[in-house]
Amino acid sequence: MRRDEHGLELRGTDEAVRHYDRALHELLHFRAAVDAEAKAALAADPGFVLGHVLAAYLSVLTTDAAETRAGRDRYAAFRAELDVSGLLPRERAHVAAVEALLGGDLRACGALLARITEEHPRDVLALIAGHQIDYLTGDARALRDRVGGALSAWHDDDRHRGHLLGMFAFGLEEAGHYDRSEDVGLRAVELNPKDVWAIHAVAHTYEMQGRFRTGLGYLDARLGDWSTGTFFNVHTWWHYALYALEAGDTARALEIYDAVLHGPDAAGMPMDLLDASALLWRLLLEGDDRTERWTALADAWEPLTTEPCSAFNDMHAVMAFVGAGRFAAADALVANRVAYLEHDLGATNQEMTARVGLPVCRALIAYGRGDHERAVDLLWPVRHRLHEFGGSHAQRDVVLKTLLEAALRGGRLGHARVLTSERINVRPCSPFNWLKHAAVADGLGERGAAALARARAADLRGAVGTG
Repeated sequence: MRRDEHGLELRGTDEAVRHYDRALHELLHFRAAVDAEAKAALAADPGFVLGHVLAAYLSVLTTDAAETRAGRDRYAAFRAELDVSGLLPRERAHVAAVEALLGGDLRACGALLARITEEHPRDVLALIAGHQIDYLTGDARALRDRVGGALSAWHDDDRHRGHLLGMFAFGLEEAGHYDRSEDVGLRAVELNPKDVWAIHAVAHTYEMQGRFRTGLGYLDARLGDWSTGTFFNVHTWWHYALYALEAGDTARALEIYDAVLHGPDAAGMPMDLLDASALLWRLLLEGDDRTERWTALADAWEPLTTEPCSAFNDMHAVMAFVGAGRFAAADALVANRVAYLEHDLGATNQEMTARVGLPVCRALIAYGRGDHERAVDLLWPVRHRLHEFGGSHAQRDVVLKTLLEAALRGGRLGHARVLTSERINVRPCSPFNWLKHAAVADGLGERGAAALARARAADLRGAVGTG
């Protein structure tokens, strides 16, 4: 019997456990070495249960259908030879959780991982995997409370306590506790300057508060800590690009796109393609046609959409297809997902696809075809349940921006007025919100209000700047 770095018993050779601990450390830093360490753990002990569980978690959390399928097959081969009666209770619980995940039931997996955390609050694997499941299911309360409920079992001198604070900061932000999120996130980064998840949590917080200048300054000051060396640096650059768009600096946003988000060396991972689609779509909504970029992005998405895996990914793939003018590909994806729903597989993604994914994809296609009223009709009923198909507030905002622009272009000024009023009263520091408020006022013939709104937007943009 061995113990991992945080004192929990597990079965495996000394070498396997060492590599397992290293793998979790690399995962907390979002570094690619997690894969090498996970493989080394299994090479050292082919029967190492938690090593196989970790590898299976990693395959599914990519949200890549091919990776998920390969991970499922590898785990099935291991599982066929496994006698669960000889496992420790915690190991058995992880086996149950990962099998729920491999079976497509994300919520059951999250619940089983929560039970592990209740009994073993220092189980890093349960916390990391659970945190990502909460993100994928859009469960803001669980993002906050899963980690918050475990923190009291961690001590100031635990080297991974800071990483948990970074996770907690993100949960606080998604649950709307912005002041607390900032404090916790900054403390996490103080403890671990290269904790990219914590840095990204702080960036989220500043965006939600409309503190764009502060966000730019923070990311600039910590550029060396987050901009390279992880599989999360692309996403953090995306946040930087969003700040640039609020400042009206489209050129800077596109510079980031070309250099990082989808440049010549892009890895083509779904999580990176999401960011690329979301940035270009925001520009498309403002009338900026970047066909050559859309074409390359649609090419990257096409082989990843042949089978359903993530409704959230589907939305971003459809953005790329519509942006590139490939409506046949967009329609084919929708038809494939409709067929996917014909048989109940017990998969969380089926529910996400039915309740949110398909309406959003159809709305994007309608918008691309110029049928703005249909886009409004499809998006308005689902706008308060977008969290159900995962992602963060910042990521899902692109759907709400699409709804707003469709309402403006489709003459649905009542809907547009409601949406701009909501946005301004939540984030009065956003230049975008005031510009759209001006557009609504123009449509209603309120010239004075429109002029004041544009002046407010100009003042705010001048205060943001991108340096």
